[in-house]
Amino acid sequence: MKAIEYKKGDATNPLGEENKIFVHICNDIGAWGKGFVMAISKRWKLPEAKYREWFKAKENFNLGEVQFVQVEQDLWIANLIGQHKINKDENGNAPIRYDAIENGLSKVAHFAKEINASVHMPRIGCGLAGGKWEMIEPLIEKTISEKDVDTTVYDF
Repeated sequence: MKAIEYKKGDATNPLGEENKIFVHICNDIGAWGKGFVMAISKRWKLPEAKYREWFKAKENFNLGEVQFVQVEQDLWIANLIGQHKINKDENGNAPIRYDAIENGLSKVAHFAKEINASVHMPRIGCGLAGGKWEMIEPLIEKTISEKDVDTTVYDF
């Protein structure tokens, strides 16, 4: 099992010469325009365009699904649907869906093995999705680290 590496820096500029997959969390209602996605859109236009196309097509656009968008020769953005809507529900529960994140991260690990890539991310699910890192970190370990895939988490 590979340990998660923590680095200070810009998550949208993942380090390394190998293939890289950059993971972030999306919602299941097609909304893109707040939070970390703004940093992605500033750097690349394609992930937002592909996400919106995916939402409109409604094909496999569900919690736990992942869309991989190649933005550079050695870099893919993983649009992982791990958030239900964008606000707390009627019971005050945050939009985060841990089971969906776990399912999506399993797909990321599988793709990383396929293309021999490392995985990079900010502290996913801990911003607008309202998740807790102490719940997400074990999901990363269970799905990605145990598959011996290098994983780096960036703190800005």
